[in-house]
Amino acid sequence: MEPIPFYKPSVTEDELTEVVDTLRSGWLTMGPRTRQFEEEFAARVDARHTVAVSSATAGLHLGLDAMDLEPGDEVLVPTITFASTGSTVIHAGATPILVDCEPDTLNIDVEDAARKCGPRTKAIVPVHMAGHPCDMDAVHSLAESRSLRVMEDAAHAIPAAYRGRKIGSVSELTVFSFYATKNLTTGEGGMVSVADEELANRIQMRRLHGMSRDAWKRYGTGGSWRYDVAYPGFKYNMTDIAAAIGLVQLRRLDELQQRRREIVARYRLALADCDALELPTCRPEVDHAWHLFIVRMEHDRLSIHRDEVIEKLNAAGVGTSVHFIPLHVHSYYREKYGYNDKSLPEASKQWQRMISLPLYPGLSDHQVDFVAAQVTEILRQNRR
Repeated sequence: MEPIPFYKPSVTEDELTEVVDTLRSGWLTMGPRTRQFEEEFAARVDARHTVAVSSATAGLHLGLDAMDLEPGDEVLVPTITFASTGSTVIHAGATPILVDCEPDTLNIDVEDAARKCGPRTKAIVPVHMAGHPCDMDAVHSLAESRSLRVMEDAAHAIPAAYRGRKIGSVSELTVFSFYATKNLTTGEGGMVSVADEELANRIQMRRLHGMSRDAWKRYGTGGSWRYDVAYPGFKYNMTDIAAAIGLVQLRRLDELQQRRREIVARYRLALADCDALELPTCRPEVDHAWHLFIVRMEHDRLSIHRDEVIEKLNAAGVGTSVHFIPLHVHSYYREKYGYNDKSLPEASKQWQRMISLPLYPGLSDHQVDFVAAQVTEILRQNRR
């Protein structure tokens, strides 16, 4: 069998056609297709307002920047997340306070977040790990009791829902990613859903240099060349080329998601009897986006470590990854803030057990079975 990559994007002739049409339209950067994508995405996630941006990282930064945080302010961030969830807090002038994870979902432990709340804590950024929504009732209860702003990092969570509400409609701010590996991709890109119109207008203005008029409004028919810089903003706008891909991907999302569910079910069936492996959880109150399929090694039943399992899978032609090396493990957070494994014990334990297996719509049943067979055989050969 040919090597199986960890991820391969699902792109069809429809995306190619839409991009070519966009190139021929004369609108390459942010313009009418970006606005159309915002509107269709808002309808999909039941959002009141949406702002398309160049990446989820840009969206997180804009959301935090719009909170007008001050030096010394603190933001609660899960330690198991990608680098940008923490770094954007720093770029916004605040201090990230790292929070431990739940042992089953790997999502933010709200009880630990409550313990770490202080007088300067201004916001909390729950991350829906792997596409499993956080306990948003608990997050909002904490936020209301401590007067915290809530911005969901939903980079993994399109399409997902919590207690029947679509992620994107639950909190004041929600940030999505359309990076190449995501369930819906624009190559690079992101979206911010916003509950409040004034806040949405502020983020929209700040995504493009703090200018009072977007480029397409200035250069379109009837537009004016005059503009005002009302804030020292950023260059975080989406392009129409990216939006063109997103529009097609959005219309294909149900089809893509159905295939993800089929792959997950096949993995579960094939790996069900492997007692040296913990399979991902899915609580009954959520609709899981299944961005990642994270399995965890039961090291007490194995004679090898997770890292060696990854090496053996790679040798067998199976691409894998680890999501994520926790923020507190990285040198910056240890040296700058003094974090260590003892300060975040659950995450310190869990991340060393984790392997993300290939999960994308283009995987065939035969490839899924091959991956599962390789995992099972490697673990069988290395039992204690």
